Amino acid sequence: MSSLHARLVQTQSQTMAPRLQQQVRLLQLSSLEFMQEIRGMLDVNPFLDTPDVDAADAAPDDSQREPWFDIGAGGGRGSASADGSDIDTLSLIPNRPTLADHLHGQLGLLRLEPRDLAFARAIVDSLDDDGGLRTPLDEIAACAGVTPLAGWTEMRIALRRVQSLEPAGIAARSLQECLLLQTREIDDPAQRALAREIIELHLDALAVRQEPGALAKLLGRPVAEVAEACARVRRMDPRPGERLGDTGIRYITPDVIVRKVRGRWVPVLNPAVMPKVRFNQVYADLFESHRAREDAGLADHLRDARWAVRCVQQRFNTILDVAKSIVRRQVGFFEYGEMAIKPMALRDVAQEVGVHESTVSRVTNNKYLATLQGVFELKHFFSRGMASTSGGEFSGKAVRELVLEMIRAEPPDAPLTDAEIARQLGRQGLVLCRRTVTKYRQEFHIDSAERRRKPRSS
Repeated sequence: MSSLHARLVQTQSQTMAPRLQQQVRLLQLSSLEFMQEIRGMLDVNPFLDTPDVDAADAAPDDSQREPWFDIGAGGGRGSASADGSDIDTLSLIPNRPTLADHLHGQLGLLRLEPRDLAFARAIVDSLDDDGGLRTPLDEIAACAGVTPLAGWTEMRIALRRVQSLEPAGIAARSLQECLLLQTREIDDPAQRALAREIIELHLDALAVRQEPGALAKLLGRPVAEVAEACARVRRMDPRPGERLGDTGIRYITPDVIVRKVRGRWVPVLNPAVMPKVRFNQVYADLFESHRAREDAGLADHLRDARWAVRCVQQRFNTILDVAKSIVRRQVGFFEYGEMAIKPMALRDVAQEVGVHESTVSRVTNNKYLATLQGVFELKHFFSRGMASTSGGEFSGKAVRELVLEMIRAEPPDAPLTDAEIARQLGRQGLVLCRRTVTKYRQEFHIDSAERRRKPRSS
């Protein structure tokens, strides 16, 4: 008869308290997401509020003011202009029309029956960000809200109407269809017909960059004409919708601004990303003096409010400490640009600031630094060190910029091959294989030396 045995096994595991989990989550949020989080707290917590600016300014000294943090878009000091008027920072951002707005505007100029217009608008609303159509027409017809439902012919007509709009190639259901739609922009009928034939019958050969001579034999056309048609097709845009409208994050509000003060680079927090929130001590005192047993919910709000203010302060202290460490280690970048950036690891900054590497990783993600060189994500300044023949180290980002400068300075009629760039860098003590040079060149979207070559002008 089998017997049951109970055994006690002791194991160790790390668990994070809910409040610490929330703190870690808030630390890795972007500025916009963090502001939205704080506004959500303000909506539900009676012990958090936005300070009255006039009352705060009327206080005789700073010791009488309660701690608060300013939101640029919420009014107050962070949003006041030089002439004293309140300006919403977001209102200064130009509102670019989306791809759908652009296409709906064109449809509005066509004289269409309401039913036809509804089907065309439904197709526009089904387009992806790149302008492609990947939803079946019968599904679009069912969602158009028009009865009776459109048949296949009606939806095909609606599709052709949308495909006739600008930019050319919009609402295509495949790469081939997208390119064929763009051939309407070729004025010469013969050249247009040749481009269509290449797209319809020999798109694979074009993709692998087959020699024009071999393709000309298949088509029975002069090599020069085929080469010109192939070049024209290669210049077409496979994602025409990306040229218009909202392409994701275009406007970035930096978390930290770096300025040169008395010959030193100094990072400061950007007031526009600091939320305007205050712990309301008056409400807290009233609650403490009149609290009852049934006020457990308000007691929770009170604890949450105190924690939220501490969390806001800690978030910005950590961001600023990390930014200061980065600026101290990357002075060359701020003076001379990308080619002077040094190798730097998360561990280096973590040890200096006195936090864990994972904290630095969270801080540097989706946080931005405004410099004279432009706006950069904090993690941009971290790169792996590469050994040189002299025994020193150099940053991959710096040598990547050096490759770009070498290509910019090359003679147009004798461009540098990737192998030649690698050899020249080797003579300077920077050991790089040809494949790495190729990778850097492709990151800059630069063609190979053969395609960059330009004939010498006579």
